[in-house]
Amino acid sequence: MTSFKLKALVAALALNNISAYGAQENANKPVKVSEELVVYGDIGYRNRSQQLAPTLEYDQDYFQRFEPLTAGDALKRVPSVTFLSDVLESDGARMRGLSPAYTKVLINGEEVPGAGADRSFFVDRIPAELIERVEIIRSPSANRSADAIAGTLNIVLRDGYSLDGGYLRAGGLRYDDGEFKESLGGVYGTELGGGRLLLGANLQGRYNPKKKTSFRYGDSPENNPDYREQTFDNREHQDDTRDGDDTSLNASYEYTFNDGAYFDISGIWVDTERSEDERSYEYNHPSTASGDAANGGSLLTDNANIADIEQTNYSLSSSYNQPLFGGNSKFKVAVARFEESVFEQEVELDTAELPMVLEQEQERSDIDDKEWTLQWQHSQPYSDSKQWQIGAFWQKKERDTGIYASESELETMQSSWDQFAQSPLSLATFDAPFEAVSGGVNTVQEQRFDVFALLKHESQEFAWELGVRWESTDSQVDNHVDAVRTDNDYDFILPSAHIRVQVAENGRINASLARSLRRPDFDYITPALREEELADNDLLGNPALEPESAWGVDLGYEYRLGQTGVMGVNLFYRDVSDLIEIANTGMQGAEGEGTFVLQPRNTGDGTVYGVELDLSTPLGALGLPNTGVFVNYSWLDSEVEDFFGERKFNDQSDYVYNLGFIHDFPQLGASFGATYRKQGDALGRFVGEEVSTHYGADLELFIEKRWQKLTLRMVGSNLLDASKEEVFNKFDTLEQQIERDFDEYELESEQAGPVVQLMLRYAF
Repeated sequence: MTSFKLKALVAALALNNISAYGAQENANKPVKVSEELVVYGDIGYRNRSQQLAPTLEYDQDYFQRFEPLTAGDALKRVPSVTFLSDVLESDGARMRGLSPAYTKVLINGEEVPGAGADRSFFVDRIPAELIERVEIIRSPSANRSADAIAGTLNIVLRDGYSLDGGYLRAGGLRYDDGEFKESLGGVYGTELGGGRLLLGANLQGRYNPKKKTSFRYGDSPENNPDYREQTFDNREHQDDTRDGDDTSLNASYEYTFNDGAYFDISGIWVDTERSEDERSYEYNHPSTASGDAANGGSLLTDNANIADIEQTNYSLSSSYNQPLFGGNSKFKVAVARFEESVFEQEVELDTAELPMVLEQEQERSDIDDKEWTLQWQHSQPYSDSKQWQIGAFWQKKERDTGIYASESELETMQSSWDQFAQSPLSLATFDAPFEAVSGGVNTVQEQRFDVFALLKHESQEFAWELGVRWESTDSQVDNHVDAVRTDNDYDFILPSAHIRVQVAENGRINASLARSLRRPDFDYITPALREEELADNDLLGNPALEPESAWGVDLGYEYRLGQTGVMGVNLFYRDVSDLIEIANTGMQGAEGEGTFVLQPRNTGDGTVYGVELDLSTPLGALGLPNTGVFVNYSWLDSEVEDFFGERKFNDQSDYVYNLGFIHDFPQLGASFGATYRKQGDALGRFVGEEVSTHYGADLELFIEKRWQKLTLRMVGSNLLDASKEEVFNKFDTLEQQIERDFDEYELESEQAGPVVQLMLRYAF
C-alpha cells in the first residue's frame, strides 16, 4: 500500500477540469486572486446556469463560510439531496431521496469508481476545499452518460484559472467528548510557461463519536399495544467511534496555443486511514444494569468490534482541444482507480452463564476498481445560433473483490467479568483459518462503447437541444470461489430533448424529456448462492440482470430577483421500467421448510415524482442590502410494487428542506449566519426486514472576522444534538412477514453532540 501511495503522489495529475462550456471559455475566463477566496466582500448566491439541460449551479462561496469538511457536507445545503448516513456523516448522496445507485456522481464531468457495490460514489471522499462549484443536473443530455435516473451531481474542482496567488488554511474541530482534530491545507495558482498551474494539499482529521441505544421486543405495537411490558427481550447500549485522517493532493496545468488549441492535465489523489471502534452491552432488563439482582438486571452479552480501513482514490486525465473545420474537436484520455482494504475483528462474550461462550469472527475484504476512458467530441456551428455535436465514448472497467472470513467459538470459566475494565478482544485467540465467503472473491469486467449526436439552437428568447445517445455494454463476471464465469451484453438508445423559453424580462421556462438508466449492483450480478443473506432466506446472484430504465420529464420556472437573486420551481416525474427487485425462485432455502432461494430480477415498474422549490436572494429590497437568504424545499414521492403490495422506493424521504441567512458588516469586516436543515421520514421494505428512519433537525452557525488578507471563522455544527431514530421489523420467512408474525421488533436511537470548528485563512 505504501509503494502505491508514493506512486500516486508522484503521479497526482488527474481529473480533467474542462467545464461543460468548452475549452475556450475556460481558457478566456478571468483569474481570481487569492484574496477573493479568503476575504469575502460579497455574499454568494445560486448561479443562474445557462446550460440547456435543467441545472442548478452553486459556487464555492455559497458553501465555504460554513466550512464544510467534505463535498457531502456541502451538498447538504442544496435542493433535493438527502442522506441516510450515520449522524455527523454525509456519504451516499440520494438525489430526490432515491438510493445513491440512482444518482450519478461526476468529478469534473467524469465518472469515478467508488466503494459501493451499488456503483455509488461516496461524496465524503472529496474534501470540500477542492471544490470550485457544484452542478445539480436534473436531466441528462446526449453528450453525457445517461446513468442517472434521479439526476447527476457534478463536482467541479478548481483549475489553474481559479486562483492567482495562494492561501493557507489552519485550524481544527473540537467534539463534545473533548477530542480535537486538525484541519490544514493550502492552494497555490500561478502562470507557468505561458499556461496556468494549480497545486493544492489538504489534511483533514475525521472523528465521529456516537452513542446508540436499542430496545428489542418479540412483537410490535401493530399486534400488541402492550408490547413493551409483555414481550421485552433485551436492551443494548453501544459506543461507536470513527477516527481517522484524510490526505489529499490536487494539481492541474492548462495551456492555450496561439491557434486556439487547448491542452490540460490535472488531477486528484485522496487517501483515507480510518478506524471504527464499537463496544456494546446487552442487558436483560429495560432499565437496570448488571449487578442489580433485586430488579432482575444482568449483563447478557458484551461485544467488541474494531475495523481498520484504508482507502485510496486517484484519477489521471488529459485532454486536447483543437479548432478543426470551423468547429472544435476534443480528445481525452483518463484512468481512475479506487482501492479499499478493510480488516475487522469482532468478539461477543455470552455472559448469561458459566462457562461463558466467546464467539469470535474476523473478516478481511479488498476492493480494487480500475477504469480506463477514451473520449472524442466534435462541435460544429452551422449558423449564428445553431450547432451540432457528435462524439464517442469508450470505457473499460475492472473491479476485483475479495472477502475472507474466519469464525470460531471457545469457552471460558472466568467467574466474573468486568465489562468496563476488560474487553472481549483480550480473550480472543482468532485461531480459525480465513476462508473465502460464497461469491466473495470475484472479478467484474465491463466494456462500454457509446456514440451520440445532438443539435442545439441558442438565443435569448428561445433555445432547444435534441439529442440521442447509444450505450452498449459487454460484461463478464468471474466467481472465483465456484469457478463460474458468465457473460451478459446489452445496449440502449437514449433520446433527450431540452427547451428554454424566455417568457418575461426576468422569467424563463425550462422543459426536458429524457431516457436514463440505472445499472445493476455488482453483488447482484455475481453468480453466487449466499445462505441466510435475507433473514433465513438465501440469495442467488443473477448475472443476466439488465439496467433499469426510465423516461423522465422535468418542467421548471425560474425568475431572476435583482442582479444576484434567483427563485425557481421544478416539477419532475420518472416512469421506471425493469425494476430490479427480489423474486422467489420457488426453491427451498438452506434453513429448510418455509425458507426460499431468492434472486434479483428485472420485474415490475415504478414511478417517482415531486416538486422542488428554491430561493437564493439578497434582501436589499427590504432595506437589508447586506443580508442574503437561502431557502429550498423538496416534496418527494414514488410508487412501486413488491412481494407485499405497494410502497415507495426504498428509503425515500418524504421531504427535505434547508433555510439559512448570511449577514455582512462591511465596515467591521465581519459576518455571521445560520442554516437549518430537516429531512422527512424514510421507509425501506426488504425481504425479512422493514426499516423506518427518522432524523432530527440540524442547525449550524458561523461568525467571521476579516482583515486585508486574513479571515478567522468559527463554526458550530450539529447544535441541536441531531439524532437518528430507526424502527426495525424483523421476520424469519416470507410467510411470516406477510402474516406479520414477528421474529423481532427493535427501536434504535443514535445521537452525537455539537462540533465547534475554528479556522484561519491567509492569502498571499
